[in-house]
Amino acid sequence: MAIDGRLDLHGRTLKEAQAAVSGFVRAAANDGQRFVIIITGKGGADREPGGRGRIRAEAIHWLDHPSLRPLILAVREAGPRHGGAGALYVLLRRHRRT
Repeated sequence: MAIDGRLDLHGRTLKEAQAAVSGFVRAAANDGQRFVIIITGKGGADREPGGRGRIRAEAIHWLDHPSLRPLILAVREAGPRHGGAGALYVLLRRHRRT
């Protein structure tokens, strides 16, 4: 499946990243995109216990927020060629036109 959109969160604070994820997912869904990737990075000095970066750890929770959940069909860790543990594939629900 071809990637329709890409969001890179490198260099953002948690607050900036959360707002970017929310806006990106909403815009992608409104544009009829189906398969997008969110690049979180694997984390550097700000790693959580267990080795994941803070943005990476929080991104899953942001995508599960009740305001975004109806737009999303699935979220998975990206494959190695797209960043592996440092990125997430997001499959959006089909946009139904009425």
